[in-house]
Amino acid sequence: MDPLSDMLRGIRADGASATRAALEPGWRIGFPDRAPLTLITLVHGGARLVLADGTEHPLRPGSTALVRDTEPFHLVDRDAPPGATGPAYLVSCFDPDADCEPKRDPHGPTALVVGAYRDLRPRHERLMRTLPKALVLDDDPVDVLWLKVLDDAMARSGGPGGGALVDRVLDWGLVCTLSCWFDLQGAEAPAWYRGVLDPVTGPAIEAMHRDPAARWTVDALAAEARVSRAHFAKRFTAVMGRPPLGYLAEWRMSLAEDLLTDPEIPVSAVARQVGYADPFAFSTAFKRLQGMSPRAFRDAQPA
Repeated sequence: MDPLSDMLRGIRADGASATRAALEPGWRIGFPDRAPLTLITLVHGGARLVLADGTEHPLRPGSTALVRDTEPFHLVDRDAPPGATGPAYLVSCFDPDADCEPKRDPHGPTALVVGAYRDLRPRHERLMRTLPKALVLDDDPVDVLWLKVLDDAMARSGGPGGGALVDRVLDWGLVCTLSCWFDLQGAEAPAWYRGVLDPVTGPAIEAMHRDPAARWTVDALAAEARVSRAHFAKRFTAVMGRPPLGYLAEWRMSLAEDLLTDPEIPVSAVARQVGYADPFAFSTAFKRLQGMSPRAFRDAQPA
């Protein structure tokens, strides 16, 4: 398994909103959910995404924006002058009864889909930290499969299971958007993303993510890469910025954070699931990398 797939495991859109509306000129749409991650895809029309600090990102048909920020942000009509405060609407994924929602119009010139993600786990937070507050990926909706499916899903959103269908298509869109965006970053992409594309480090990274609890050694990981131990260790450190077992330890602790958020899983079981037969050795490693003991981390989680 590659790191991006592993970090995205379990992430789910919640109550995606599919809206096609006839909006008054100079319109403005707010998003009251304050979700840690919001995905907005513009299917028809034109808009500008405006962040809390005033930064603007233009959106056109096929644009997908990811906003990683709980601060307020909004969309405005593409043709509205800067700073204009036109008619205000609200689109909420968490509160279907939000006031001032745009009136749905199947023939409206503006169509957008919004997916909000509120229950992010530690593995997801590790991914979020590599993203800017907002990113926009521009695609041609005619050429992108998930956008074609999204348009069909929007048409069915009012029927049985329609809401869940739009949510799952948005999840697909999230994976596609992140993969394409990271590809476009080239050398600026995170090491864990670039590393899986490397012929030497890639097989070892996939092996560690496939079975993080295995008793990996540098020799065993070099065998996965089918190169010598010395070449593997040197190449891995050069590409990833840390030795292979250091990367493994960090990923194991990220997984441990995920597991520790479930109070029903004993710390000893968490230790075994991330490759430590001895709970005391696990506790020492966790505290060294995370700055607190596993129990202290669990106690610090919100109820």
